[in-house]
Parts: sequence; C-alpha cells; structure tokens
Amino acid sequence: MENNSGLNQHVFKPLQGRRIIFGVSGGIAAYKAAEYCRNLAKLGAQVRVILTENGTKFVSPLTFSTLTGQQALTSIFHNDLTHPIPHIELAKWAELLVILPATANIIGKTACGIADDLLTTLFLAFKGKKLLFPSMNPVMFENPAVQENISKLRERGVTVAEPEEGTVACGDTGKGRLPDFESVLFLIRKGLASHDLKGLNVLVTSGPTREPIDPVRFISNRSSGKMGLALATVASLRGARAHLISGPTCLRLPSHLPVVRVETAKEMAEHVLLEAKAMDVVIMAAAVADYTPVSYVDTKIKKTGQKLVLELQRTQDILFELGKAKRPGQILVGFCAETENLIENAFKKLQKKNLDLIVANDVTTPGAGFDWDTNKVFIIDSEENVEELPLLHKEEVAERIFDRIRQLSLKT
Repeated sequence: MENNSGLNQHVFKPLQGRRIIFGVSGGIAAYKAAEYCRNLAKLGAQVRVILTENGTKFVSPLTFSTLTGQQALTSIFHNDLTHPIPHIELAKWAELLVILPATANIIGKTACGIADDLLTTLFLAFKGKKLLFPSMNPVMFENPAVQENISKLRERGVTVAEPEEGTVACGDTGKGRLPDFESVLFLIRKGLASHDLKGLNVLVTSGPTREPIDPVRFISNRSSGKMGLALATVASLRGARAHLISGPTCLRLPSHLPVVRVETAKEMAEHVLLEAKAMDVVIMAAAVADYTPVSYVDTKIKKTGQKLVLELQRTQDILFELGKAKRPGQILVGFCAETENLIENAFKKLQKKNLDLIVANDVTTPGAGFDWDTNKVFIIDSEENVEELPLLHKEEVAERIFDRIRQLSLKT
C-alpha cells in the first residue's frame, strides 16, 4: 500500500476511524500479532489490544501499547476507575472483535461459553462481527475436538479463518500457520464492510494482454492490473460474488477470489464471453490489445541488416460483443484511457458498445493511469451525466464505481 512515486502523495487509509478489539492468546504467533496491530493502526484503525495471561508470556502488553497508542489490557479487574467494567465498555465501543492467534485453548473456551478472563468475557458480551485466526501445531488443529469447536463457532456466525499450510515453529509441517497480513486485512475489511452488493455476480477483467511475435517477443501495453484488482477486491469486500480474469501482471493475485489467468486477447475473449453469460455485472478494466501479429514465428527472429516489417490484424472487440449480447438488467461497464478529447471519445465508446457506465481517464495526468496506485477519472452514464472524481487511490475509485453500479442495480 506504499505510494510508488514522490508525485503520488495521496494517502490511502481504508480503516480510518474503525474500532477494532484485537485479542492475543498464548501462541508463538503472538509476535506476528504485534506487527499486524501496528499495520492496522497505520491504516487508520483504532486498535485496543487484550492479552490473555498466556499471551503476555510471548509479547509484553507494553509492546502493544506502544504500537497502537492505546493501553493494552490483561485483566477483567482493570484498575482504571473511568472504565470500571472493561468487558462491557469495550463491547459497546468496538465494531469488530479479532482473536489472533487463536489457540486451541481459546477456541475451546469461546465455543463452550467459558468466560474466565477479560478476552473470553468480552467475547460473550460482544454482539458484533467476530474473527478468529487459528494458529497451532497441525496435529492439534486436526484434532476432532478442535474441529468440533470450530464448527460450533461457525454455526453461530463467527468467522474462523483457515490457517495456512507450511512449517510451524516446532518444525512440523501441515495446516496451522497464521495467514499473512494481507489475508488477515482482507477478512478484517470484509467484516467491517456494508455487504450492500450481496447477491450480485460480478466479473472483472484486469491487466494487459500479450500478443506473441516469436518465443521471446510480444506486443503489449503498460497496464499494471491495479485498477482491475482494486475493483475485484472491493466487489468481494462488499459482498458480491466476484470473479477476476487477469492478463499477465506482476501483482500478487488474491487467494480469496476465483481468478482465471490469460495471456492473449483471444484467450481473454474466450473466457470473458463464456463467463459473462452468468454475470449481473461485467467490468472490462483490462487493456486488451487492439492488434495481434498475423503470423507467429516458432523460432526466435534473428537480427539482420534489414528492416523488420510486422503485419498486424485486429483482435476481437470483446466489449462490443458484450454490448451486443447484454441481457435486460445486466450492467456493463467499460474503461477508456485517452490522451486527448477525453469526454467526447469516452461517450462515443459508451454509445457504440451499449455500455451503462464508462470510466474515463487521461493517462497523461500525473498520478493517473498506468502503474500508479491512484487514478483521476470521470464516470459517465448513458444519459451523458459526467461525474468527475478527484485524485483517489484505485480502491477508492472502485468504491465510487460500485456506488454507481448499485444505484443502477436498484433500478432494474
């Protein structure tokens, strides 16, 4: 989430002002909890940490207090007279309760309603969304008693994340590792989101395509895939069933989304036109090549003293085909990257391709377009309404696009 240029000064804090209780129980992964709390605070969250007695054996309360700027608590008998009943006060204050790491012990206690310390008492008093991140030896995690307790919690609406597979602290290998911060952050953000897109099937395309010339050369463009990934992420956070079709990208694609990876414009067209039939919303954010070589050379083309003439042919216009096949109630969104006559060219594209919305940006604008974490766009609808957005992080742009999509979906 770092800015990628000195010109890109927009600060993205997706958790600004959100109130999170972070419970830390007694597992070796508690050292990661300190880093995760720090990262959450950097993203704008107000984080209050509660440690179990065993949790304090791994990381001190002072560490969490320093990293979050809030006093970490360890006892239900807290001596702060302004908050004489901390488990009730905190339960009313928080929007989300996270327990990380969640040991077999804390999972068993919460599943059975045992309340013998501040964290387990708060768990019973808290009515909001609860997230548990198990972390333990793989044999312990697979123990039938632990699995039964996890099932009980899930049946009651508690989100219990699946641990990752790998080597744990004791040297054993299997499922029991704590997920990385990005995976934890996604579930935290999802727990705090409105879920106002629940029920919608959303297809997003992302990234460039590559049109091969020979085994080592290809034609492509500067698309990084960041805008498409932001759209798919926001759709999933807000409750939609999001699907991502991505061209080649250096970005880490999320494990929580169904992702199809493609290389060429032809492959992109085949997958998009097939999947779009079952979608309520299709967003073509990918920068699909307009031209592809007429012929492919099986061996590397050698340098000569002569000019190389490359003959190109048009690729299939995927967005035009989607517009022709669009069924009643389906929402189709396109993107338009221009260097001149932005609004005029964008609206022509919207009309020609039967779009509901088009998102247009001038790629010559500093901080907007390819490779940036930010973008500055105009959202245009079929009635020629033009909404100009300021320079925003691409996930914030995605939020605004989905606000417009939701308005359209409510009309259908």
